[in-house]
Amino acid sequence: MKVRRSARPLRWVVVREVRAEVPLLVCLAVLVALLTAVAAAGPGVLDRLAGRALASRLEQEQQVEPGILFSARFEPADSADADAWASDLAEDLLPVTEVIANAAPDDLDGGLVHDSARVELPYLRTVAGAGAGAGEVGLGLVYASDAPGRGAYLEGRPPARSGKRVEIAVSTRTRDALKLRLGQELPLSPGALENVQATAVVVGFFTADGAGTKSGDAEGAEAKGAGAAGGDRLWHEVPLLAGPSRFPPRSAAGLDWEARALVAPGTVTALQTQAGAVLTVTWGMRLDLDARTAARFAGERGQGELQRLLVRYPDDARSVFCGDIADFGGMFCEIGPHPASTLQHSTHLPDALTDFGRQWRQGRVVISFALASLLVVGLLAAAVTALLAVRRSLDAHRLQRARGASATGLALARAIHTAPAVLLGLVAGIAAARSLPGPSPAYGQALLVAGLVWLLLPALTWHALRDRSARTGDGSAPFAAGRRLTAEAVVLLLAAAGVVALRTRGTAAEAGPDPLLAAVPALLGLATVAVLVRCYPLPVRILARFSARRRGVVALIALSQAAKEAPARALALLVLVVTLAGAVFGGFVAGTLAEGRREAAGWQVGADASYLGAHRSPAVAERLAQVRGVRETVSVRQLRVDPTSATSGSRYGIASLVGIDGARLRAAAPHSPAGRALDAAGLTGPRPRTDIRVLATGARAGDRLTITLHGRKMPLRVTGPLPDDVLQDPALGPLRGTTPSRERLLLADNRDLAAIGAGDFEGSSLLLYGPHLDVQTLRSLVPRAGHDTAVGELRIRSEEQADAGADAGADGMISVLRAAHTTCTALAVLLALLALVLELLLSAEARGRTTAYLRTLGLGGRATTGLHLLQLLPMVVAAVAGGTALGLALPALLGPALDLREFTGGPAAPTPHPDLLLTAALGAGLGMLVVVAVGVETWIGRRRGLGAVLRLGRNGD
Repeated sequence: MKVRRSARPLRWVVVREVRAEVPLLVCLAVLVALLTAVAAAGPGVLDRLAGRALASRLEQEQQVEPGILFSARFEPADSADADAWASDLAEDLLPVTEVIANAAPDDLDGGLVHDSARVELPYLRTVAGAGAGAGEVGLGLVYASDAPGRGAYLEGRPPARSGKRVEIAVSTRTRDALKLRLGQELPLSPGALENVQATAVVVGFFTADGAGTKSGDAEGAEAKGAGAAGGDRLWHEVPLLAGPSRFPPRSAAGLDWEARALVAPGTVTALQTQAGAVLTVTWGMRLDLDARTAARFAGERGQGELQRLLVRYPDDARSVFCGDIADFGGMFCEIGPHPASTLQHSTHLPDALTDFGRQWRQGRVVISFALASLLVVGLLAAAVTALLAVRRSLDAHRLQRARGASATGLALARAIHTAPAVLLGLVAGIAAARSLPGPSPAYGQALLVAGLVWLLLPALTWHALRDRSARTGDGSAPFAAGRRLTAEAVVLLLAAAGVVALRTRGTAAEAGPDPLLAAVPALLGLATVAVLVRCYPLPVRILARFSARRRGVVALIALSQAAKEAPARALALLVLVVTLAGAVFGGFVAGTLAEGRREAAGWQVGADASYLGAHRSPAVAERLAQVRGVRETVSVRQLRVDPTSATSGSRYGIASLVGIDGARLRAAAPHSPAGRALDAAGLTGPRPRTDIRVLATGARAGDRLTITLHGRKMPLRVTGPLPDDVLQDPALGPLRGTTPSRERLLLADNRDLAAIGAGDFEGSSLLLYGPHLDVQTLRSLVPRAGHDTAVGELRIRSEEQADAGADAGADGMISVLRAAHTTCTALAVLLALLALVLELLLSAEARGRTTAYLRTLGLGGRATTGLHLLQLLPMVVAAVAGGTALGLALPALLGPALDLREFTGGPAAPTPHPDLLLTAALGAGLGMLVVVAVGVETWIGRRRGLGAVLRLGRNGD
C-alpha cells in the first residue's frame, strides 16, 4: 500500500519563505521609489527652485519701482484755438501704452506687463490753513493711471475726468497737516511751474496708510481692495502723496510745506497749456514671470537669453513708437495732439540678473550637497537592508552551497527574486517625478540609482558565499590589516583630491547635479569614518581599563565590546556622519546667511540712516539733518587720487582719499575705528599747516605724497599707517559699497579737504545718527524708489535690516535654500533612522548571545539595559562629534566653490553662525533613538528564552 505524503508541510514552508521575503521586498521597493524619485526629479527640482528664487528676486527688485521705465517729453497741443479742457490725456496716452506693451518679447509669455503711466507737474504755490494756518505750501500735482479708486477715499471722491475746473484729492495726513476741508478752494500761483493762475478745489481725501472706513456694501469693499494694490506702490514711489514734508525755518525756497495731490488728466493738459510747459510722462513696465517661465530663464543659458531680451526690448518699443529716429532733443513724435520726443528708458534688471546668477551658482552648491547627501544616505540604507537580508538567509544559502550550488547562481537567484520589487519602485519613483511640473525627469539617473540598489543584494550575497579558500591559511590577519590600511589610505586620498578639484574647478555651470559635487559628501564622510574608526576605540579602551578597577563587569564588557566592534560599526557610523554633516552644514549656511545679511545691511547703511549723493543735493541734505530725531550728522566724502612720492617721484598707486568729520564721528559713534584712528593720530585737532594729513595703507609715518587736481598740486603728509579695522568700519560702508573698490585707502579729516570743491568728489554720504528717527518724514523727503535717481539714495537701518531679516522674506533665494535643505535633511534623517534600526537588528543577535551568557551568570534587567546602552554609546558620540565637525568644516573645505559673501555683501565674508539649536536637537534625537532601541531590545530579550539564543554549533560561538 502506497503512503501519500501530505503537501501541507511543503506549502507551509513556501508560505513561510515568502512571508520572510515580504519585508525585504517592501523595504527595497520603498527605497528604490524614493531614491529614483530624487534622482529623476533632481534636475527639474533645481530648475524650479531657481525659478522661484528668480521670481522672488525680480519681485524684490521691483518693490520700489517698476523694472523698466520709459519716458517721453511732450508739449502742449498744436492747435492754439482748441479747448484745453477738451483734451483727455488718459486717452492720448492709451495708444502709446499699448505700443509699449505690445512690443514686449513673445518669449516672456506675457510676463512683461504695464504697471502705470504718470505725469508730475512742478510745484505751484498756494496758501493752506485758517487762523494759525499751515502757511505757504509747494503743491505738486500728479496724474497716475494706477491711482486708487473710490474705495480708498474716506471722504469725497476722486477728481472727475470731465469738467473745467482744477479738482484735487489729497491724503488724510496731508489734510490734517495742512488743515484742509472738503470743498475748500486753494489759489494756485506760479512756483516751479510758471505762468499759472488757477483755483483748485479739494474734492476728496484718500487713505495711504491702510486704514479706511467701514464699507457697508460688498461692492465698496471690492473696490477698496482693488485700489489698495496699486496705491501701495504709488505711495512708496511718490511719498509726498501719502503725507507732506515740512521745510526748515527760513528756507531758501520760502515755503513751509511741500505736498502732492492727485488730479485728473484733463487738469494736466489745461495747466500745461496755460503755462506753455514741456512735461514728462513716465510708463512703468513690470517683469512678472510665472513659475514655468521663471524656471526657463533661471539657468545659465536662460539668464543670458533674458538679458538679451531685456536689452533688445527698449529699442523695439522705441522703434514701433516713433521709428528709428535718434533723440537730439527735438519733438519729432506724437502723443495724441501733443508733439513729443522719442522714448527714453532706464532699467536695473540686467544688473539684478547678473547678481542673481552669481548667487544662484553658490545656491546650487548648497542644494546639490543636500541632494547628494540624501542619495548617499539612501544608498547606505539600501546596503544595510541588503546586509540584513544576507544575514537572515546565510545559513540556508550555505546549506545550498554545500549541496553543490554556486555563489554566482545564488546571487543571480537573489537578483531575480528582488527584480519585481525594484522594478515596481522604479516605476513608482519615475511616476512621482513625472507628476511634478517642469521638464521631463532624468530617466538615466533614475535607472542608474535603481541599478545600484538592485545589484547591492546579489553582490553582497556573492561576497558572503564565494570560495573561502583564498581567505584561509596562515597570515590572513596581517593581509587583512594591510588591505584595511590600503583602503583607508585610498579613501583619504580620494577625499583630498575631490576637495582640491572642487576648490580649483568650482561647480559645473550646467543645470542638474554636479557629479564631482555629488561625490564629495560621500568621500568626506568615508574619510571621516576612517579616522573615527581608528581614533575612537582608543579612549574607549582607556575607559574600559579604568572600569576594570571598579566593581561590576557591565561597563568593562560593554566598553570592551564597543572598542572591539568599532570596524563593524563603520557602515552605521557612515550613515550617521553623512546625515549629521549635511544637516549641520545646512543649518550653518542658513544661520550664517541670516546673521550675515543683517550685519551687511548695517554696514551698507553705516549709521541709523545715511544719505548717498549729499554733495549733489545739499538742500535735501540740510533738510534731512533737521528732521525730528536726528541727533548728529557726519559727512563722509571720497575722491579718486593717484599720489606720487614727493621725494622720489614714484607712484603710490590708485587710491581712495576719504574725508570724514572726525570729531563728529567720534562723538556720534565712540566705537568707530575710523573716528578712533583719526583722534589717536591727532587729525581731529587744529590744522597746523597747509598739508593734508592722512593715514595711509602701505605707507609709513613721515612719508610725503603729492596729488594733482585740476593742474594744481596738493601735498599730503602721512601721519601713520591706516589700521586694518578701519576698512571694516560701517561709517565707510555706504561709500565703499557704491564706488569702485581700490586696494589703497587714504583717510583724512574733512577740515583738511576744504580746498577741494564739492563737485570733485566721486561720492559722498551724510550719516544720520539718532535712536528715534522720524522715518516717515525722512521718506517724504527722499522716496525709497529709483535707481540712478538725481535726488540721491536714502538708506535707513531699520528698513534695510527688516528686508534682510529671515522673517521678512525679502529675498526668496534664502527661503528656497532653506526649504530645499530642510526637505532633503528630513528625508535623509528618516532614511538614517531606518538604516540605524536595520543595523541594530544586524548586531542584535550577537548582543543577545552576550546578554544571555551574562543572564545565566545572574545579570539583572537594569544591568542588561545599561550594557546595551554603553555598548552603543561610543558609536553615537563618535557619530555626533564627527558629523558635527564635518558639517562645520565643509564651508572652509569648499573654499571658493562656496562664497557666502555673494549672498550677504559687506566688506568681508560673513561671520560664521552655526545653528546650535539644530545641532543640539540632532544629537539629542540620535541619543533618544538609541535609548528607545535599547529599551525595545531589552524588552524583547526578556521575553525571549535563553534556549533561543544559547545554541551550540553556530558560527561565532
